[in-house]
Amino acid sequence: MRQPSDTAPFDVQSVPFRGIVEQSVAGIYILQDEHFQYTNATFSGMAGYSTDEVVGKPLRDCVPVYYVGEVMDRYRRRISGEVRSMHFVTHGLHRDGSVVHIDVHGQSMQFRGRPAVVGVGVNVTEQIKRDAELLESRYEYRELASRLNTMREQQRAEYAREVHDVLGGLLTSMKLDVGRIARRSRSTSIRGIAADLNALLVEAIDNVRELSESMRPQALDHLGLGAAIASHVKRFRERSELRVSLEPPEFDIDLPRWRSIGVFRIFQEALTNVARHAHATAVAIRFRRDAQDFWLEIEDDGKGFDVDEPDLASMRQSLGLISMRERAYELGGTLTLDSAPNAGTRVTLHAPIVSNPLVRS
Repeated sequence: MRQPSDTAPFDVQSVPFRGIVEQSVAGIYILQDEHFQYTNATFSGMAGYSTDEVVGKPLRDCVPVYYVGEVMDRYRRRISGEVRSMHFVTHGLHRDGSVVHIDVHGQSMQFRGRPAVVGVGVNVTEQIKRDAELLESRYEYRELASRLNTMREQQRAEYAREVHDVLGGLLTSMKLDVGRIARRSRSTSIRGIAADLNALLVEAIDNVRELSESMRPQALDHLGLGAAIASHVKRFRERSELRVSLEPPEFDIDLPRWRSIGVFRIFQEALTNVARHAHATAVAIRFRRDAQDFWLEIEDDGKGFDVDEPDLASMRQSLGLISMRERAYELGGTLTLDSAPNAGTRVTLHAPIVSNPLVRS
């Protein structure tokens, strides 16, 4: 069979053509003079019609009103020769009034000596519907994740206050009482016991302070994000005994309170992962910004890993990393993870200074 071209007309009535087309699982159509000149049963069936009902029907009557202009413009561009071929998803009008989504690939050809558009179409309505449902589910999931993060931060703040004020207050009172016992007792053994208790209480008070800070850094609420990060770096350096650098040593960025918390939690989780998994000796933390965006990098010199290895899928999907990525999304930014075996790991948060894809309550 001769291949159709712009100058070689073909006949839908030819036996080879009809034999192939009528058995095709894809819809096939011919448009000329803005009317359907031919469709196979598959194409006409997408709209709930028979082939006889569609032939002669105006193209504009087969699409929803809101889409007529778009469809007619694409038809005329091909007929005029402006473009030869187009591939897109169009909106068709079913005879019951519903919208049918059809993936069409049509091109200009000569049909019976005159310009026409000949194409194939596949019904993708169910796929479009599933994609829309999936998109809606993802949005609802992110809405839920955002609300859970907000609730968790509120609970952390409450717990931090309770731990600091109530438990810290009780331990401080106990320390004062032990001091009075030591001062009033003449027994060497009692004073020794009091000294031991005092040392334990000092350690407990320090742990309470550390626990309260980990749940809700006071510097974050009172001094800002830069001071909170610098304070956390200092404590992390003391606990981990790693070489930790912060560049610049001091910085300031004016972010809404909830955004500062989100950035800090990403930073905190990244350092926690370094301590738990990296086997590193040094960590470099870098912050930079311009007028619109900011970047926060946490890079270690640890063992690293191959981010494309299948057996690391569970690592990539760990709750910590998922939480970091969702927080980055809430900030309107992105979180990237770069690593290679024996080459360390770099986590980069890039976000706008003022942006919010989600409506927060």
